[in-house]
Amino acid sequence: MIWCSGWELASAVSMAGGLGTLGAGSMRPAELKQHLERMTEHCDQPFAVNLPLLYPQIQEHLGLLAEFKVPIVITSAGSPGKWTSYLHDQGAKVLHVVSSTRFAVKAQEAGVDAVIAEGFEAGGHNGREETTTLCLIPAVRKAIDVPLVAAGGIGSGEAIAAALVLGADGVQIGSRYVATPESSAHPLFKEKILQATEGDTHLALKGLTPVRLLDNPFAQQVREAEKRGDSLDELQALLGRGRAKKGMAEGDMAEGELEIGQVSAHLDELTPAGDLTVRLWEDAQKRLQLLGAWASLR
Repeated sequence: MIWCSGWELASAVSMAGGLGTLGAGSMRPAELKQHLERMTEHCDQPFAVNLPLLYPQIQEHLGLLAEFKVPIVITSAGSPGKWTSYLHDQGAKVLHVVSSTRFAVKAQEAGVDAVIAEGFEAGGHNGREETTTLCLIPAVRKAIDVPLVAAGGIGSGEAIAAALVLGADGVQIGSRYVATPESSAHPLFKEKILQATEGDTHLALKGLTPVRLLDNPFAQQVREAEKRGDSLDELQALLGRGRAKKGMAEGDMAEGELEIGQVSAHLDELTPAGDLTVRLWEDAQKRLQLLGAWASLR
């Protein structure tokens, strides 16, 4: 959710009963501090911060999380072993994002409080294994004892119910919330998401850092470069710096990197984040009640 989940979206979700999350991956320390200040002003409910562990200013970010007493930290893009104990010492619960059963076990061994298992359908940076959520969640559930959160391709109440049936204790939803008025994504990016159809996203750059991209001229350049067999250095040069910001935050629909999940094909309207949160849970409960009714017929 880099460039897409600032304080406005996170606070709306938390105030509606979900766990709103600040996407700190696109924020320098000064920006993160501003968002944390606004978050604490507008939200009196628990919230989380997602923190990629490989970012160069990680210690400054961690200091801000301690200063603002952030209750829940979602770590990603790196090993949780180095910082989990530090975050626990600051009073935070730690969830770590993984894309495979092997890394889920490693996260549990590192002492995290819960694991977020993210399937191949997810937007943004993804796992090289290309394991779908339908296959990943049951496998991870068998392998770990800590709470399990399902992610990847979840954008409806029915999908939430399915994840819970598969063994998850909760869900993480990203792409669906990009298409909300409160999302900090550029309006042109939101409009392009609403226009997306099935097959309009692809996993690319597996040789570097796998990322799911929405089709546009830049994504086509990437696919052509990979088909030619361009070297990693050439792919890195094509990617350059600031591509994600150019697309998702600044609205360059031609040359920007547009990260979004497969669920984008099902989105056709911008829904306020608070209303969406309530509706998703209500729809999930209805589906679970229906499943319960079916089970009672046997």
